[in-house]
Amino acid sequence: MPARPRLAALVVLATSLAVAARADAPMRGHGGPVRALAVTADGQRALSGSFDASAILWSVEDGAALRVLRAHDGAVNAVALLPDGGLLTGGEDGRVALWRGAPEPERIIASHAGPVSGLAVAPDGRRIASSSWDGTARITPLDGGPALVREGHRGNVNGVAFLPDGRLVTAGYDASVRIWPEAGTPVTVQLDAPVNAVATAPDGEIAAAGADGSLHLLRPDGRIRASLTVGSRPVVALALSPDGRRIAAATVGGAVAVIDRAAPAVRLTLVGPGLPVWSLAFRGNDELVTGGGDRLVRRWDLRGGEPIGPLAMTRPADALAAFAGDRGAAVFRACEACHTLTPDGGNRAGPTLHGVFGRRIAAVPDYPYSPAFRRLDITWTAETIARLFEIGPARFTPGTKMPEQTVTSAEDREALVRFLERATR
Repeated sequence: MPARPRLAALVVLATSLAVAARADAPMRGHGGPVRALAVTADGQRALSGSFDASAILWSVEDGAALRVLRAHDGAVNAVALLPDGGLLTGGEDGRVALWRGAPEPERIIASHAGPVSGLAVAPDGRRIASSSWDGTARITPLDGGPALVREGHRGNVNGVAFLPDGRLVTAGYDASVRIWPEAGTPVTVQLDAPVNAVATAPDGEIAAAGADGSLHLLRPDGRIRASLTVGSRPVVALALSPDGRRIAAATVGGAVAVIDRAAPAVRLTLVGPGLPVWSLAFRGNDELVTGGGDRLVRRWDLRGGEPIGPLAMTRPADALAAFAGDRGAAVFRACEACHTLTPDGGNRAGPTLHGVFGRRIAAVPDYPYSPAFRRLDITWTAETIARLFEIGPARFTPGTKMPEQTVTSAEDREALVRFLERATR
């Protein structure tokens, strides 16, 4: 049964937290794509957020997972680090959580009506900003004062950043970048394509990532200084080096462009295993940390553009290779990112489907189902699974966070059910 980041999930670590990884190996532990990254100023720690609904705090030098943070009902799409050591996570569930030393969040700082897409910390360290697919951005004081809501984008707000002078910058699916004064009307810069991410430099210049593969550099007053084409695929994440001289731009095609901001021109292209790169952060001025569809956190030496550690080791084995030519397996391809089929596969963003036939809904141990799922009285059979995909989750399991996805062909539904009967025994 297909799922996406809005489903609650419990990460299954691929390696034991008690065993330190090799220093030259990628950081592994997430059960889904790595959607967000931040690195501490001293470069010793990294915080990652994932499709698997968890965040992990890493020791970068030895690759060891120090803490696993689980509180969100869906993917962790954004992370940030506070100057005092606090950790921030923003989720598909619309919440922003503040973490200190306890295993649970110290508090929920903000609640949006849609998924949180970005987080930023103000230069004074006393406020945070969150962007959301509910069409708003919020500036929330950490002392508990009321949030300031910024509205005006038409559709999803995909990214947020603070300028050095404390003004807020937002990026939207409506192809605009908005620069918000403390009060009054924002400066709106209209671009040619939806803007997926935004970042700011120490001198106040704004970098905006386009869904058409472009990168725009804006002056603090909103005037466009330069535009360049990074590639043919959407740019989905940006990071600036601490000295502000370089910009890293990640694409869904799997490449990362490292750009000389002054020129501006692409000076390096980092090529990974071919899977999307969803997140990145600088570790000092000469190292980059990236996260992507291979579920790993990787390190790159920017002096030569080479990965630190092996590269061609991480494309996941094809779990459906044994079912080549099976129509039902082909239909199931849409589900495999979130669901496993075998006894040792474990949970991902969705629960394992091993043994699903004859199982009552919401019955997989240690999986944090939504309250709506737990209230349902359904047993999974060939008939109920087929019905789920015939009419869609919203009607068959009302109140759940499963995507509204249907299999319209009766033949495809029958093939899918037959495949699941064989593969999940």
